[in-house]
Amino acid sequence: MKKSNVIAVDLAKNTLQICLLNDEDQVISNKSVRTGAFAKFLAKQQTSIVAFEACSSSHYWARIAQELGHTAKILPAKIVEQFRQGHKTDANDALAIGITVRQPSIHTVGIKTVEQQNVQSLLRIQQHLSDQLTATSNMLRGLLIEFGVRFPKGTKKLKEQVPLALEDGSNELSFAARTGLNLAWQQWQYTRDCLDQIEREISQLTNSITVCKNLTALEGVGPKNALALYAELGDGKHFPNGRCASACIGLTPTQHSTGGKTKIGHIRKGVHANKRLRSTLITGSIAMLNALERRPAKNQKEQWIKELMARRGKGRAAVALANKNIRTAWSMLAHNTSYQAPHLASF
Repeated sequence: MKKSNVIAVDLAKNTLQICLLNDEDQVISNKSVRTGAFAKFLAKQQTSIVAFEACSSSHYWARIAQELGHTAKILPAKIVEQFRQGHKTDANDALAIGITVRQPSIHTVGIKTVEQQNVQSLLRIQQHLSDQLTATSNMLRGLLIEFGVRFPKGTKKLKEQVPLALEDGSNELSFAARTGLNLAWQQWQYTRDCLDQIEREISQLTNSITVCKNLTALEGVGPKNALALYAELGDGKHFPNGRCASACIGLTPTQHSTGGKTKIGHIRKGVHANKRLRSTLITGSIAMLNALERRPAKNQKEQWIKELMARRGKGRAAVALANKNIRTAWSMLAHNTSYQAPHLASF
């Protein structure tokens, strides 16, 4: 059976480099086109594999290619890099994408739906505002301590003490410094209001998407983690099983096998993992473990967690729970089911 033709696309903001390969992997053309003309170009082509490197706008163009009847594939940038020959140019990058997509057993990136990207955008904005709030509060604390004004940690103390420090005429702050610090304080307050608003939006969005609302039933998974899991896994069909979904997020150990022997290593923290989601899932698991330490187990899963904490410690138990949550979430999304915690066995 002959291979399908390949249209390999190196994406950019204003121009796209398009490399066409025939059934025998021979380069037909490798030229650039304007972004606005790309959709019309695809519409004129026969049904082909349209390959993109994972980057900005790749999901958008992949959906356009699918709508026009093509088979769209998004390839991880690290894998494409291994097949690039010569200097890093647009033409060489496009050719490398075309070569990579022909390789057997290449793991592709799942194409996100519009809803997934909307969810992802909301979460990115929330994280940006949270980072900005932390940076501004740290700046205020750092500048004020240079004048001997120090106060305890925590948002509550910050809100109480900063206005008092700005109004205190006995410290060494000049009028210009007070003006600058006051502007920074106003920015902190505005950012705090924006963050509160977007967190309310996140909570409402979680309740409005049925699959996300179902995911909040998992131990240690709140609205933000539920939305993040949905944005990452989608309907779950891109992954053959829960372990592959967990490996994508970075919560499975590495394996090295030789001579028929397999060695299990540490959890990989490399570039292929979704580090932010992994971190928030483990943080949520730790919060759940802290609560579980103060009460008896209500079901078999909580009993397993308690035994694991006693045997391996809280840190490993939190990672194990996060790993299990991803696998369970994949099963819920792939099979459109709700979560039912196992009942506690009676003795």
